[in-house]
Amino acid sequence: MTTTPTIENTLQKTIYPILIAISFSHLLNDTIQSLIPAIYPILKNNYHLSFAQVGLITFTFQMAASILQPFVGLYTDKKPQPYSLAMGMGFTLVGLLALSMSHHFYMVLISVGLIGIGSSVFHPESSRMAHAAAGNQRGMAQSIFQLGGNLGSSIGPLLAAWIIVPHGQTSIAWFSMIALLAIIVLTRVGNWYKNYILCHQSKQKTKAVVWHPSFSKRKVTFSVVILLVLIFSKFFYLSSIRSYFTFYLINKFHVGIQASQIYLFVFLFSVACGTMIGGPLGDRFGRKYVIWFSILGTAPFSLMLPYVNLFWTGILIVPIGLILSSAFPAILVYAQELIPGKIGMISGLFFGFAFGMGGIGSALLGNLADKTSIIYVFYVCSFLPLIGIITGLLPNIEGSRKKMKSRAVITK
Repeated sequence: MTTTPTIENTLQKTIYPILIAISFSHLLNDTIQSLIPAIYPILKNNYHLSFAQVGLITFTFQMAASILQPFVGLYTDKKPQPYSLAMGMGFTLVGLLALSMSHHFYMVLISVGLIGIGSSVFHPESSRMAHAAAGNQRGMAQSIFQLGGNLGSSIGPLLAAWIIVPHGQTSIAWFSMIALLAIIVLTRVGNWYKNYILCHQSKQKTKAVVWHPSFSKRKVTFSVVILLVLIFSKFFYLSSIRSYFTFYLINKFHVGIQASQIYLFVFLFSVACGTMIGGPLGDRFGRKYVIWFSILGTAPFSLMLPYVNLFWTGILIVPIGLILSSAFPAILVYAQELIPGKIGMISGLFFGFAFGMGGIGSALLGNLADKTSIIYVFYVCSFLPLIGIITGLLPNIEGSRKKMKSRAVITK
């Protein structure tokens, strides 16, 4: 006996080809983004920049990538735009070409700003599409989506070491082919999402019940603030490594630029692997516990990092990347479940805040490095993961859901 698939069944399925396509696009997008910090040593030498100016480049990029994200998400919650991802990647393409031809510090700022605008469109919309394709496995879907981005972030420094370091700043133009490939893939994803929107609108007509957490507005707001503070601790610390780890290695251990990029790749690859773990563990054991462990659990390793030699530095950055990165998929899905029906706005808010904290962190840490030393920066940042202790203030969404289900059974 066979059953006819319904709209409800279709929307609850996990659509892996779309998740993989979005993850692959995320890989391409973040490969391009990661070129920016990877070429900082080159830009610093070419333009005789201070650490504060290096921080300003990151600040410009991260602000362009963060400020627009909540507004993009809020707008597309009301009016979904299936092809916005491909259009956003167009800004990235223009920014790449401009960066390859930049001959002035301010032109570099404009170029990275354009790449940031492309990112501000990409992240909330691609996260929404990953949510749409997730079915009932939201944590895993976010992990697959973010795995692509973190793999791209880890590949970028290697590509910079192999291509941009030997061939110079103009070779950045070669990476425009990556942006073109992403536009093609995202156009096909847009075709699927357009059909999904039509299907979803049909489902809305049936007035399907959506679960809402049984928390007051005040408690939800408080929980979102706690999550944003955790994002601050995570991305402020990540910013210290992404922007200044190569300088840290060069200054403290006197390694070359290419060798420092390999160490950065090891860290960023560990981040990619950790991202894949966080979502499924959150689905299985509860997102609050994953968030708690992933941020606070980083502290023992981050506190040791400034005091060890080069060998142990290479060892410690692996658990730091693995544990710390497992938090974000759990945080994002936790927030989406706190405020259901606002997927784009929540994704834009959290991705935007993460990028903003990275930008502000890079700018402040650059100034601190100029006034003290790059080694002192890593000493100060080593305490940031201790903020993870406030995760205990978050409500237990899974427990609330179970209570609501049991009440529903009693009512029946």
